[in-house]
Amino acid sequence: MKIKGILCAGLLAACLGCGTRTAPIPAPDTSAKDQADIKALEDRFIAGFKARDLNAIMACYVPDESLVVFDVTPPRQYTGAIAYRKDFENFLGTSVGPIDATIGDLEVTTGGGDVAYGYSIQHVVAADKTGKKMAMTVRVTDGYKRINGQWLISHEHVSVPVDLVTMKPDIDSK
Repeated sequence: MKIKGILCAGLLAACLGCGTRTAPIPAPDTSAKDQADIKALEDRFIAGFKARDLNAIMACYVPDESLVVFDVTPPRQYTGAIAYRKDFENFLGTSVGPIDATIGDLEVTTGGGDVAYGYSIQHVVAADKTGKKMAMTVRVTDGYKRINGQWLISHEHVSVPVDLVTMKPDIDSK
């Protein structure tokens, strides 16, 4: 009986210890670094755009068919990096000279994982082939994925407000 009692007491002590597990160690908060990395990505995009450097522009996007973009120009949707690259090729081919581009009001939200989103107001001034200046202010919302430790744009939506009376875009929105 004594051995049976000792075994029961040991088993009871072991079971009581089961409920006193230590809390899991939380993952470090990387949101400030992630936000800084994404803002640097957006700065690289603007620098590539101003330099008319198609490779630098596309280096900011996921390089595969998972990229989805709703741009201000038709078609309604670009699917994949190859399709969106052609959109940028067309834009760069229809403009000459320097491009002035700025990004403002950039807000980035991260959650400590591998997905984030942000939005900004972007202003572009470029000249067409005749030298006529075109200025446009657009609203941009980007979805980001961290792939192999690097943030890239995986979804983009570019838009302009539309005057519902005239049905004309407000490309100089304030």
